[in-house]
Formats: sequence, C-alpha cells, structure tokens
Amino acid sequence: MSVKIVMLVFFYRFPVLAQNQDQGVIHVDVNLVMVDATVKTKSGQVMADLKKNDFELREDGVAQEIAVFSRDELPLNVALVLDLSDSIGPFLGPLRDAARTALAALKPEDEVALFTFSTEAELRVRFTKDKSKIAEQINTFHAGGATNINDGIFVAAKYLLGAPPKGRRVIILISDDVGTSAGGQGTADIVTESIAADAVLYNLKIPGYNPAGTLFAASMVPGLVNIRKVMDQTGGEIFDVQDVAHLDASFRALIARIKTRYTLGYYTKADAAAGKPHKLDVRLASSFGKKGHDYVVLAKSGYYIH
Repeated sequence: MSVKIVMLVFFYRFPVLAQNQDQGVIHVDVNLVMVDATVKTKSGQVMADLKKNDFELREDGVAQEIAVFSRDELPLNVALVLDLSDSIGPFLGPLRDAARTALAALKPEDEVALFTFSTEAELRVRFTKDKSKIAEQINTFHAGGATNINDGIFVAAKYLLGAPPKGRRVIILISDDVGTSAGGQGTADIVTESIAADAVLYNLKIPGYNPAGTLFAASMVPGLVNIRKVMDQTGGEIFDVQDVAHLDASFRALIARIKTRYTLGYYTKADAAAGKPHKLDVRLASSFGKKGHDYVVLAKSGYYIH
C-alpha cells in the first residue's frame, strides 16, 4: 500500500490535567510531545481508518511509546490570511462565498482568526467560534495595493505564538502567490516564527489578474518569501485552484484535509536545553512496507523545546 503522511509537531509546556471529553479540550504534561498526522495515498485519497498500532514514532532514533492517539478530536485554531492586493480584486466575490461554506464545515469548538494583507498586513478578527463573523468581514473588503505575503504569514504566526495553546494550529494563506513586496521579514524568520508557534502553513493558491509585466516585476523583487519552503518546513500543503469555478470545492477540500488528521503523543525524556533540536521520525508499521519505497512521509522532522 502506498501512502503519504503530512505531519505537524507540537510541544506543550504547561501543567498536567486530564482530558475533558465533554468540552473537547486536552491539557497535557510538560513532557508530552503532540504530533499531528494526516495520512493519504499517493493518489490523494485520505486514509481515515488507521489505528494506533499502525504508527511508529521515534525521537532522536529511539522508539517512543504512543500514549495519546485520536482523530480530529482536539479543537482547531485557524489563522486565515487573505490577499487583498490589486490582482485579487476580480476574485473576491467567489472567495467570499467559498469561505462561507468551507468554514461552516469546521467543528463548533474550532476557532478562526482573520488577517489580510496588501501593502501591509493586519489582524481583522481575533479568534472566534462564530465562523459567520469571518464571512461577514470578508464581505466588506476591497482589493488594492501591493502583495506583501511575507508580513501576511509572519503576522499570523506571531499572533498564534502569543495565543493560549488551545489546540492544533493552522495558517491558511489565500493568495495568487505573486508577491510584489518583501515586507520586513524573510523566509528564515517566517519559518522560525511558524515553528515556534507550532503552526502549519496551508496554501489555497487562487488565480489572480497578473499581466506579464506584473509577473516580470515580481520576479525581480529580492527577499520574497519562499512559500514552498515554509510549507515543507511546517508540514503543509498547497491546493492549487486553476479555475475560479473550482474555488469552492478546493476550499472545502482543504478544510476536510485539515480535519482528517490523527493526533499522536508521547512522553519525552529530552531535556529543555534552549534551542536544542530533537529529531522526529513518524512511519507506519512494517506491514505497510518500507518507508521511502512503499510509502512516502512528508513531515516536519523535529522540534525545539522553548
């Protein structure tokens, strides 16, 4: 069987409490490392029936006992980062409708925050469980200005870093990915901030209105964020919308992909030396074949205790 795993890693450092099933909240030990894994075949089919014993997890080469295992039970914190530059103007209408239906598929306890960027990035709506509030805000926007993707992602990651750790953290970048301004943060800083925030970057790449001259000018701007590198480092994926008619379906598929995930946790014996990296390796049991041959693992490969 050929499968692909997209894995996100979270390290929590707050006191021990038991899981509260009624409220959908889990409080974990300072030594509990949480790992999010989305599993799919190479053809893109989500595998929704894997069990705890189907996974193996190693830290620094040492096998770990999986103490926590669940599927889409913890709350989801989504930072929606919306491109409002000139090139997106013609596509805002369909995007508003797509956001309304896609966000409605989230669980009641999931929270969404809304950010926008053009020449500058800003927080529009703080975390809320009222998804309709997000859609209503999108309804009021008008496009205009440069495309400062760098600060759009960074500001969202910084916000997540400062927010209480309530659940899985995801940044969804909605853009045509044609940056025209490098802002104040480079790719390395964006990756560092995203990892520190325990956030994974997903990219809903939408078609934009970009004449040839605009594309050429954008290619000459130094310091533009390497979106692919940020996704690779955080364990995210791109959903490329070739036709605006498919926007709604693509957005809903992205939300479904985020929701279809497994949560694995293990108790680490690693010390808390500042900045010391620890390598992680998640794979399937031997019955699924050999990693890198019979299946592929796309994953964040380590974490820092901070």
